[in-house]
Amino acid sequence: MSEVDEQIARSTELLNRTSERYRSLGARRRERQKETIVKRLGRIAVADIAILFAAMVLGWFIPLGIGGAMLVMLLLIVATLGFAIFPTTPEARPEAFHQTPLRILPLRTEQWLETQRGTVPAASMRLLDGIGQRLETLSPQLAGLDENTPAASEIRKLLADNLPELINSYARVPPPLRSVERNGKTPDQQLADGLKVIDREIGQMTQQLAEGDLNLLATRGRYLQIKYQGDDAIEG
Repeated sequence: MSEVDEQIARSTELLNRTSERYRSLGARRRERQKETIVKRLGRIAVADIAILFAAMVLGWFIPLGIGGAMLVMLLLIVATLGFAIFPTTPEARPEAFHQTPLRILPLRTEQWLETQRGTVPAASMRLLDGIGQRLETLSPQLAGLDENTPAASEIRKLLADNLPELINSYARVPPPLRSVERNGKTPDQQLADGLKVIDREIGQMTQQLAEGDLNLLATRGRYLQIKYQGDDAIEG
């Protein structure tokens, strides 16, 4: 294979990986939107059924008449519009990340990052998407992690302090100055560099946690083999 063919193959592979990543990110957003719609519909159904049931029970004892029927209709409309408009989950705010349980912190951070897409330049959008993908991988690893361990403290500091401070600091820079070079770099470049560091740190944390789980799995597997099969089965 010639050097040109190798370059074409590498470029094609890169494009495929990038395309697959964005399909995954898009699918993840669509899945969250579907979950939100299902939650809204569920709450609307429960509220409307409760109102109709209460009206039916009350009607057994007190005739509702036209006025009562109109009141029930008004309550149904208010309940339907209320649950359709108001958010099903609290807004993700970095100020609350220190009190957020570690197991759902990556999800809250990813939700907040999606609200910041209009803040960062187009060149940094892919970095935000990459961080979001890493957070999705990290999330299940934190389910059993003790909040008091050094690893948990590092993860919380990175997601609750460093990442929001980086983006918020960039957002405070006036737009006309974001592309003006200062001390050798523009604010746009500084943001991109910072996001790359955070992306790399999350990746390293994910790998370290995975290595710990793999080591635990290997130790447990060896213990089971020794207990139920004997040393000969392992040596063989």
